[in-house]
Amino acid sequence: MEAAQWRAEWLGWNGNALRWRIAGDLAGLPPTELTLDDVVFARFAADAAGAREFELAFPWSPSGHDELRFGLAVTATEPPLELLPCWEVRLGAAAAPPTASAPAATSRRLATLAGTPRLPAVPLVELPRVSIVVPIFNSPQSVQNCIAPVLRHSPNARLILIDDASTDARIAPILDAAAKHKHVLVQRNERNRGYTGSVNVGMRLAGGDDVVLLNSDTVVGPRWLAALKIAAYSADDIGTVTAVSDNAGAFSVPELERHCPIPARWTLAQAQRAVLQQAGMRYPQLPTGNGFCMYVKRVLLARIGPMDEAAFPQGYGEENDFCQRGERAGYRNLIAGNVLVHHERSASFGDERRAALGAQGMAVLRERYPDYESEVGATLWSFERRALDWRVRRIYSDGDATYAKQPPKPRLLLAADPQDVGTARLLATLSRNQECFLLRNDGDRVGLYRLDGASFQSEDSVELGRDAAALARVETRLRKWLVGYAIESVHARGSAASDRWLATLAAELDVPTL
Repeated sequence: MEAAQWRAEWLGWNGNALRWRIAGDLAGLPPTELTLDDVVFARFAADAAGAREFELAFPWSPSGHDELRFGLAVTATEPPLELLPCWEVRLGAAAAPPTASAPAATSRRLATLAGTPRLPAVPLVELPRVSIVVPIFNSPQSVQNCIAPVLRHSPNARLILIDDASTDARIAPILDAAAKHKHVLVQRNERNRGYTGSVNVGMRLAGGDDVVLLNSDTVVGPRWLAALKIAAYSADDIGTVTAVSDNAGAFSVPELERHCPIPARWTLAQAQRAVLQQAGMRYPQLPTGNGFCMYVKRVLLARIGPMDEAAFPQGYGEENDFCQRGERAGYRNLIAGNVLVHHERSASFGDERRAALGAQGMAVLRERYPDYESEVGATLWSFERRALDWRVRRIYSDGDATYAKQPPKPRLLLAADPQDVGTARLLATLSRNQECFLLRNDGDRVGLYRLDGASFQSEDSVELGRDAAALARVETRLRKWLVGYAIESVHARGSAASDRWLATLAAELDVPTL
């Protein structure tokens, strides 16, 4: 197979949309891949409906930079085929197709996406408390693996464990041990009620709390719950927020409906941190969520009630129906692409029974919501979702060498003068196990700096005014730094005003102070 079989050409870039053409025997052409910064952004079937010209809009930059470098290739062949040379353009500026191959360029680090982060209107600590509901049926090793990270990474939440009449004797001692924790409630069903019945029991026990539905075969990571809550309260009309996963069907990243192993060079926690720090917070929207890890706001539960236990007793369709009812009540369902949760899938049921339950559930959904499948298909390929998957591909490939020197580490923010001897010594110690950022008051501006080796690299700054409005702008920017840079802890060294200020703002976002 040779590229000469087909003729491709760039047609134009109007500043926000790219157009190209492919000619030849398209029936024999495998899917073509539009690349951005040498990483696959979108795939197209060239023979679909006899299509020869393609167009893709870019309302904002997936990398966070205005410079975009496109390519067109076929990687399903051996060797891969380059159909068009790279073309470098600028967002918002029209450009004519190049007459020659563009020189190779080095990809820059991913930047914050336009319009993000969107923060809740009030501090997280003033929002409803969260109860994490975990239905359990057998699979003791999965249950053990699930509970420990939840307790470690969400210490202020309540954990409700629902034992749905497990028949494996090893479950009981695991739950007895967990029940000794002050924030853990164990509920044992006298009979097997099925997944949906157990979920409803847990949501009732949660009282007035928001709820996170979490499968017992999952493993959560750092800042997972705070990140879900921030997404859920980024707008009033959001009802549910679902995490992404390495193995959760339509919520798998970076490839839909596939098992997507994390890079072999990283631990699970390192991969979770890389996604938390780099995937971005544009929050794609879908007509549904997924109960493997789904945040549900109490206001939605109060509006539409619990899940339909009669129609979906064993699950597999219950969250889809719940989310569709939520949509009809005016609430949206979002994906938190910066929250990666490991999912074993089928630990309790097995693949064969899971497929059967899925078919039964889909039959009910088709009857109740005739347009549901078409709506899912349309939103799965939204620009926001393509951008999320592309960022995860870039993160995993590490093409910009973000993690070339060291694997992803927890990020710490320190308010201090970098010229101070004590600060230098402290940073030398802290940077062994953490990625350090510095909040520095330069008199007229407050700046955020990243420690890179022995030097500090400026990330952002804001003017430091003297009136209340100026102070409010600085506090807003600092909150955005804490969230946007995925800071996991702050270091307040003493009683200085900058330390108290930083600690107070961090507490509002549930970021611990050392």
